[in-house]
Amino acid sequence: MKNVLILMMAFLSLQGWAQEKKNKNASYTFEVNGNCETCKQRIEKAAYAVKGVKSAVWDIETHQLQLIINEEKTTLDAVKKAIAAIGHDVIGSYKAPDAVYEKLHHCCKYER
Repeated sequence: MKNVLILMMAFLSLQGWAQEKKNKNASYTFEVNGNCETCKQRIEKAAYAVKGVKSAVWDIETHQLQLIINEEKTTLDAVKKAIAAIGHDVIGSYKAPDAVYEKLHHCCKYER
């Protein structure tokens, strides 16, 4: 009985070590296609709509989105999917659906 208890405690302690610690202030930068101030507002709004996003700043000139997320509440992938869903391609990850892209204002349509 004592051996079973020791084995159970050892197993539970190993499980705790196996869990990956999530970063509450994970910082990422990636490229998102867009052209103008309206794109900036749309991209940042889509990012902030994902629970766990702490900061989202998209630069019009470089097309870089600087993001800070709480990885206990969301993932980088979830934010990228949300941005693509509103019409902006996330370079190297997700392409916006054609039907959504086509509904963007003419000044917001970037070269695909």
